[in-house]
Amino acid sequence: MSDENFDFIFSQCFGDKADIVVTEADIITSVEYDHTGDYLATGDKGGRVVLFERNHQSKNCEYKFLTEFQSHDAEFDYLKSLEIEEKINQIKWLKPTQKSHFLLTTNDKTIKLWKIYEKNIKLVSENNLSEDLSSSSSSFNNNNHNHNNNNSHLNNSASLASSSSALNSKNSNNQNSSSNINIGPAKAVLSLQTLKLPKLSDHDKIITAAPKRIYSNAHTYHIHSISVNSDQETFLSADDLRVNLWNLDIPDQSFNIVDIKPTNMEELTEVITSADFHPQHCNLFIYSSSKGTIRLCDMRQNAICDYQTKVFEEYIDPNSHNFFTEITSSISDVKFSPNGRYIASRDYLTVKIWDVNMDNKPLKTINIHEQLKERLSDTYENDAIFDKFEVEFSGDSSSIMTGSYNNNFMIYPNVINSNENDQTSIVKTFNENDVGSNSRNLSGKKKTNRNSTRSNDSDIVMENEDGIGEIVLQADKSTFKNKRIGSTAQRSARIKDWGDDIDFKKSILHFSWHPRENSIALAATNNLFIFSASKK
Repeated sequence: MSDENFDFIFSQCFGDKADIVVTEADIITSVEYDHTGDYLATGDKGGRVVLFERNHQSKNCEYKFLTEFQSHDAEFDYLKSLEIEEKINQIKWLKPTQKSHFLLTTNDKTIKLWKIYEKNIKLVSENNLSEDLSSSSSSFNNNNHNHNNNNSHLNNSASLASSSSALNSKNSNNQNSSSNINIGPAKAVLSLQTLKLPKLSDHDKIITAAPKRIYSNAHTYHIHSISVNSDQETFLSADDLRVNLWNLDIPDQSFNIVDIKPTNMEELTEVITSADFHPQHCNLFIYSSSKGTIRLCDMRQNAICDYQTKVFEEYIDPNSHNFFTEITSSISDVKFSPNGRYIASRDYLTVKIWDVNMDNKPLKTINIHEQLKERLSDTYENDAIFDKFEVEFSGDSSSIMTGSYNNNFMIYPNVINSNENDQTSIVKTFNENDVGSNSRNLSGKKKTNRNSTRSNDSDIVMENEDGIGEIVLQADKSTFKNKRIGSTAQRSARIKDWGDDIDFKKSILHFSWHPRENSIALAATNNLFIFSASKK
């Protein structure tokens, strides 16, 4: 695919664009496209899920608000004296059924299946009676009510007389009442020809969300991953020590398929960090660990997939180990490519791409935080070294994207299909403040011959020190005005160098790639950005 197809431009932003204090509950913690790309879901720390729908009237990839609902609430586990946050850890779409959409949401302990559907609100448009008859009937009823009250008063007075005279008085009153029924408008009220059934008409249509299943009480530790199987009947959920398999129709029972909890917890050496089902084969899944290993499991071989698994692990020279090695080598996210052929893993400093048929070394290793290798002590002190960055494949399984600090966002186009000497990357920056003044102009950097073969794309891709093409964009206030000053490569040169100005609080952790086109949705604090490749 040509680099021109990766000329991403700002498309939309949802959220507060002003420089205001961000409420922690509004911080977005999950972003996910559905299988068609027509719907987009986000979850936040407040337990809310917001859904967006594709605006097909727009030429570009733009979305409009669809609905919002409260998925999870804060709870308290009285047995363990543990507070359970309402934060949405992950959202996964299921394939739609008829006109309804379904998605799974999870916090630390509970998974919920939600049904999203369109609900018609109907109101009574026509009553049984017209206004004239209604008013006549009302006056008749009032007169008849007063008449009955008078008769009741007379009957109470007649109670002092004999029982026979009281009975005669009551029969007389009943005869008078029955004779009044056939008088005036009341005859029209009770006429069969004028009685009609009420008519209902559509008043409004609303999008509503209803919980269909609740899957709980199966995880001792915090749930960090859920993945829907290709059979659309089962899904897995993973915490630090276990992976469970669920049937969507059975919320009160799950099967434990991975359990790495040792008999003695003092012997614990690693934890599970992420898990993902194969996109095509329902019997295969992978899970990663804090030791930097990836295990490919086949549920046909064993009920418990702890052993006889295929382990993807790269040899690291023990002499190169230091205090931070175990932390930085911990895999924060692992994903299958949509075609099922490749696996992408993200640790703190690198993205590794594996072939499922080759487990001894990765196909490619991409250095992400090259600038931070000398500043790991700083990241350890401010806990930034424990940040969990995600990784994502493009819909055609050829490109990779991941996040970084200073609201930077990197895309590596054709990183799998390209040769080693033709690797390119795009780095996107989503900064509230203008960092151009703190950046060096790298446009005078010496170019290699590799880029000379792509002279038509020189305005899009530039190369870094390793010969990897880069595009660095910035989403500050000027982005909302959609102004593009200079070429993409020129803007990349202005803001590429971080220097010492790194904002660890501005990190791109959660994002999703449109399954059918080059459009990306990502969370930057409490804002949802959408970037799409410009169509020539």
